[in-house]
Amino acid sequence: MSVFATLVEQLADLLRPLFGLSAAAAAIIAFTALVRLLVHPLSRAAARGQKARAALQPRIAELRRKHGKNPEKLQKAVMELHAEEKVSPLSGCLPSLLQLPAFFLLYHLFSSGSIGGEPNALLTHQLLDAPLGGRWADALDDGGMFGGAGLVYLGLFAVVTVVAYFSYRLSRRMTAASAALAGTGTGTGADPQAPGAAAMGGMMKVMPFMSFFTLVTVAVVPLAAALYVVTSTTWSVIERSVLYR
Repeated sequence: MSVFATLVEQLADLLRPLFGLSAAAAAIIAFTALVRLLVHPLSRAAARGQKARAALQPRIAELRRKHGKNPEKLQKAVMELHAEEKVSPLSGCLPSLLQLPAFFLLYHLFSSGSIGGEPNALLTHQLLDAPLGGRWADALDDGGMFGGAGLVYLGLFAVVTVVAYFSYRLSRRMTAASAALAGTGTGTGADPQAPGAAAMGGMMKVMPFMSFFTLVTVAVVPLAAALYVVTSTTWSVIERSVLYR
């Protein structure tokens, strides 16, 4: 973690002429953007995979009419179709999973009082009046909801709420369009015979509400990790609106 802490400090030094005391917060946002750029090719691949799965639905419907009385033969035919077209039902999970290490790294970095046996200098950095190592509960104890740190969190909550609303609308529209094309009646657009269909169906049902859970995350993690989550969630909504249009 000491290497990463040094990188954050150096990036903050570069940004200090523009952002002053909030340079470390700006460095975390820049780091988040870099992580999202690195996984963007996988996001594009996931979007292509979802479009490919949607394009397969008429052929899967035909297989269902042909083998509807033989579930085992139907499942085998659907699996062969996915393998032939090189389509994975779970490919959309990779971009999210690959971001988890970066989030946990920031979480531990701004939760540790010392790094490499030395005091953690990153904990002295702030976003306006809110320490990057603090949490919402700390802000409430220090000035209340409308104190300096409390207002920072209210701003983050407002951003998350707006992003969550647009994410909810986007996810519902994508789910409805996929289900209409599939004609499965499941409301998920996932073929019940496809490999991993149960997991994908559950994810599609929960996905419209996932962004609202970000509010809880922002409230309980260190502010630095909350900035990562808010920036990444905002990026995701913009990215999905472009890739899945």
